[in-house]
Amino acid sequence: MALMQAKAGLVSRYFTSADNQNVFDQEEWSRRRAYLFDSKANQVLIDWEVEAPVAWSDTAVNIAAWKYFRRKGVPTPEGRETSIRQMIDRVATAITKAGETYGYFTDSAEAQIFYEELCHLLLHQKAAFNSPVWFNVGMFEKYGISRPTDSSFYCYNPATDKIEDSPDTYARPQCSACFIQSIKDTLEDIFDLVKRESRLFKWGSGTGTNFSTLRSRFEKLSTGGNPSGLLSFLKVLDAGAGATKSGGITRRAAKMVIVNIDHPEVEDFIQWKAREEDKARALIRAGYDDDFNGEAYQTIAGQNSNNSIRVTDEFMQAYLADEDWQTKAVTTGEVMHTYKARDLMRRISESAWRCADPGLQYDTTVNRWHTCPVSGRINASNPCSEFMFLDDSACNLSSINLVKFADEEGKFDVAAFGRAIELMTLAQEIIVDYSSYPVDKIALNSHRFRPLGLGYANLGAYLMRLGMPYDSVEGRATAAAITAIMTGRAYAMSAKIAARVGAFADYPQNAEPMLAVIQMHKYAADNLHGVPDADLQKVAIDEWTEALNLGKEFGFRNAQTTLLAPTGTIGPLMDVDTTGIEPDFALVKYKKLSGGGGYSIINQSVEPALRNLGYTGDQIEQIKQYVLEKGTIEGAPEIKEEHLPIFDCANKCGGGVRYIQPMGHIEMMAAVQPFLSGAISKTVNMPEEATIEAIEDIYIEAWRRGLKAIAIYRDNCKASQPLTAKGGKEGGMLTVPSRHREMPLTRAGITHKVVINGQHKIYITANRFENGDLGEIFVNAGLEGSVVSGLLTAMAILCSKMLQEGVPAETIVTSFLNLRFDPWGMTNNPDIPMAKSITDYMGRWLGMNFLPLDRQLALGIMNGNSDHANPPAGGSNGDSLLAVPKAPADQLVAESANQPVLTLNMEAANGADSKYDYKYAPLCPTCGALMVRSGSCFACRECATTTGCS
Repeated sequence: MALMQAKAGLVSRYFTSADNQNVFDQEEWSRRRAYLFDSKANQVLIDWEVEAPVAWSDTAVNIAAWKYFRRKGVPTPEGRETSIRQMIDRVATAITKAGETYGYFTDSAEAQIFYEELCHLLLHQKAAFNSPVWFNVGMFEKYGISRPTDSSFYCYNPATDKIEDSPDTYARPQCSACFIQSIKDTLEDIFDLVKRESRLFKWGSGTGTNFSTLRSRFEKLSTGGNPSGLLSFLKVLDAGAGATKSGGITRRAAKMVIVNIDHPEVEDFIQWKAREEDKARALIRAGYDDDFNGEAYQTIAGQNSNNSIRVTDEFMQAYLADEDWQTKAVTTGEVMHTYKARDLMRRISESAWRCADPGLQYDTTVNRWHTCPVSGRINASNPCSEFMFLDDSACNLSSINLVKFADEEGKFDVAAFGRAIELMTLAQEIIVDYSSYPVDKIALNSHRFRPLGLGYANLGAYLMRLGMPYDSVEGRATAAAITAIMTGRAYAMSAKIAARVGAFADYPQNAEPMLAVIQMHKYAADNLHGVPDADLQKVAIDEWTEALNLGKEFGFRNAQTTLLAPTGTIGPLMDVDTTGIEPDFALVKYKKLSGGGGYSIINQSVEPALRNLGYTGDQIEQIKQYVLEKGTIEGAPEIKEEHLPIFDCANKCGGGVRYIQPMGHIEMMAAVQPFLSGAISKTVNMPEEATIEAIEDIYIEAWRRGLKAIAIYRDNCKASQPLTAKGGKEGGMLTVPSRHREMPLTRAGITHKVVINGQHKIYITANRFENGDLGEIFVNAGLEGSVVSGLLTAMAILCSKMLQEGVPAETIVTSFLNLRFDPWGMTNNPDIPMAKSITDYMGRWLGMNFLPLDRQLALGIMNGNSDHANPPAGGSNGDSLLAVPKAPADQLVAESANQPVLTLNMEAANGADSKYDYKYAPLCPTCGALMVRSGSCFACRECATTTGCS
C-alpha cells in the first residue's frame, strides 16, 4: 500500500489551486526603487527600479536585486532581471525541468504542481535556498545563457552513470554552499587544496578540512629531513584564502580548520590565533588601523578561518578524571608529548577567551549519530560547523521561515509546515544530480550519498511572538518538537523518493547503522515532554514512526536531510528577525536611507508578542515607543515583570541588564540536536566580564548535553572593536600621543545659532588653528548660572584642551553624536532638522563644518544639503552632495508603516557608540554598516554580506 502511494506521486496541491491562475498574479505587486550605497567607497552599488511583492520589505528587495538578480544576458530592455518574479521563476523552472529529466514526476501535470507550489513558498518568503542556487540556477533554462567549462567542474551523467566534466557552467550550475575536503600528507596535495579551496571561495561557497593528516614538525620526512609542520602549511592556506577574497569576493573566505586533540602540534594550534591577536594589538598600538579589514589584521595570519579542536569522549573522560593525555606522531603513532588533559582544556578556553578561537567539535558524539559509518568516518565540517559528513562531500542548504507558519495568535500550522518540508526536500534532492561540483571526488560522493541541509530560521522571533521565553522549558520543548517534525518529515519524504527512484547508492551497506540512527531519533521523539502544544508533540512522534517504517521498506534517498545553518544572507531575503536557531540580537533595528542616514525601527516580533500577552492597543504603543527610545523593554510603562524574559535577547539591550545567559544557549541547542541529521551553527555570546573558567564550563557542558560542536564569542575579545574608546589601557588600546598645539592670538572662527524644540537658543563658536583645523569650542545656552550652562561650558573647555593636545576633531564629533537628553526635538536648521540633545546637534554641526565629506557620509551626519564651511575640492557645497541621492519620502513611509520612528540617524552605521548594542562586530566590507553576529560568522542586515555561510 505504501509503495503504491509513493508511486502514485510525490507532490499534490496544498498552497495553490488548479484554476489555471498564474501563481504570481495572485500576489499584489508594485514598482519601487532598489538602492544600496557603499559609504566606504563613496559610490552607489545599485539604483534600479524593480518589481516586487508589496509584502516584501525594502531590505529584502534590495538584497534580491543586489545579490541575486542576473545582471546581463537577460532579454529585457535593461539587459538584466528587473523583477522578483523573474528571479523566482528562473530558479523554480530550472529545478522543475531537472526533476522531469531525472524521473521524479509521474507526468507533466505533477511537474506543474511542483513548480507552482515551489513558487508559492519562495514568493511568500516561506522558504529560501542557499545563495549559490539564487546566483547560478536557471540562467541556461530561462535565458539561454551558456558558458563552456574549462574542465574545472564535474557532474553526474545519468546516461553513462559516471562522473564527467561538466558540459556547461550554467547548464549544470554549482548549487552547494557547504563543502568538506580531505587532505593527504603530501606536498602536492597540500598545494592542490589551495587551488580547490580558492575555486570554492570564488563561487561563494565555504569549505572545511581536518588537517590532522599532516605530519608535525616533530617528525621526520622520508628523506630524513625535518618537515615544515602543520602550522606552516596552515599559514599558506590562510594566505590563499585571503588572496581569493581580495580578488573580488565581497565577503571574507568561509573556511574551517580542524585539528584533532591528539595531534603533536595541537598546543601550537590552540594558541595560534591568540598569539596572532597579540600581534594585531601591537600593530594597533603602533598606529595601524584597527578595522578588521584594515592593515593590522591583513598582516597577521589565521584570520580567514574558524578554528576548531576535535575532542573525543576518551579525552573528555581524561579531563574529568584529571588524567594525562598523549599526542601521537602522525606517521608512526608513537607518543610525542604528554599533557594533563585539564591543562589542554584550560589552554583551549584561555585562547577562546582571548580571541574566540578555537571552538570544539565532539568527535565521538558526531560519529555516534553517523548514518554511513561503513563508508567512512566523519572527520570535519563546513565553515560554520552545521554540515558534518564524510570527507570530500557537499551539501546544498535551504531554510524554512517558521513565522510564516504561525497565525496571529502564534498557533503553528503543522500541516502547512509538513508540506513545505516535503517540497523543499524534493527540490534539494533534485538539485544534487542537477549540480556540478569543483572537485570530481565531491561530485561522486554527492551522487552516492546525496546529503541535504534543510533547516529553519526565525525560531527566536516565533517564540517571542508566541509569548514564550527563548530560555525556558516550554520554549525549548516547542523548538524540539518543531525540529523533530522537520527532520522526521524530511526522512519520510526521502523514503518516498527512494520508493520512486531508489535509495542512495551506498545505502545497502549502511542500511543497518542508518536505521539504528533513525531509531535513536525516534526514541528522542518518543521521550519529548512538556510541549505546550499537544498537537506538536503528537505529530513529532508520528513523523518519526512513519520515517522509520518507510525507511525499513524503501530505504532512504538521502544520507542526511537536516541541519541548522546561520542563514546569514537568505535570512534578510525572507524578512526574518532572527537567523537559524539564534534568539533575537536586539529589540531595535536600524534601517538605512539612501542619503546615508537612517532611522530606528522596533523589531517585528515585539507588537504581536505584546498583543498575544493581552496588552491593549494604547499599552502596546507606549511600550513600543519606550523600547524605540531606550533600546530596552526593561522599565517600560505597563510592562509586567513576569513578561520580561520573553523579550530577552542575545545581548543586553540599551541600558537594560537582562540578556540570555550562556547556558540558555547551550540548553536550547541540546533540546534540538537529537532531531537533526547534522549539527547546529551557533555561537554562545558571553559578556566581556566572562572568565576563562566560565568558557571552560561551557565547553564541558556542551559535551555533556550531547552537542556536536560549540563556539563562543566574548564581547571585546578582539582588538578590532570599532566602538571601543581608545585610551592608554593595556591590552591593545591605541594611545594617542601628546601633540600640543597653541591657538593663534588672532583666531579665525564661526559662530552659529540654533533653536531646539522651538524655545531653546544655543550659540556655538568654533575657532580654528592656523591650518584651518578645529581647535577650540565655546557654547552659550543663554542660561547664565544654570547647571546646563555650567556643564556645557566645562564640556567645551575639556574638548578644547583635547583638540589642542592632538585629539582628532572626529573623535570629539563621534563622542557627541546620538547622545539623548533634554532639550531635544526639531530645530530651525534645515540641514539638521532633528537633534536628540544639544551635544548631538553640536556633533552634527561640527562634523559638517570640520570633517571631510566622506567622513560625514560614513558617520551619517548629513540629513540634507548643507552649507559647508570647508567644502570638498572640486565642486560647490551643493554640487558635492549630488552624488548621494536623498531617499524619496515614500521610502521612509513604506519602511516605517505602522511603526514608530525615532530619528533620521543611524547610530550603528559607522562605529559610533550605540545604546542598542550593535557592538563588537566588524564593519561590512560592502556597504560599511555594522554587522551583527550570525552563528559563528557576522552578517550585514543592510546588504546581506556575510563573513561565512549564506
